[in-house]
Amino acid sequence: MPVRAALSFVAFSALTLALATPAGAEPTVPDHAVIICDSASFYANYDSSTGPVGLKRTLERGNKVGHTRGAHPVYNGWAATFDFGPNDWGFVRWECLGAFGSW
Repeated sequence: MPVRAALSFVAFSALTLALATPAGAEPTVPDHAVIICDSASFYANYDSSTGPVGLKRTLERGNKVGHTRGAHPVYNGWAATFDFGPNDWGFVRWECLGAFGSW
């Protein structure tokens, strides 16, 4: 391998490693929010072909939840949400989340 090609490979490899997310990266803590709908179905998962699956429970207006806009996924209006009551993750309609940072 010529020296120039070897140096290019080394530089590319170093850049790739520098840009890679480390396996032990810190998780994103959800921003505090509340349920602003009268009631919101809270599902265990979201399937891209069928929609939300595994109804866990119904969350009422004012329930304290978490979602970090831009970091946690939203699929077709269903937002990955953390329910601070039982401390578990699920999916709820995006429009039912509001009052971010209010508590």
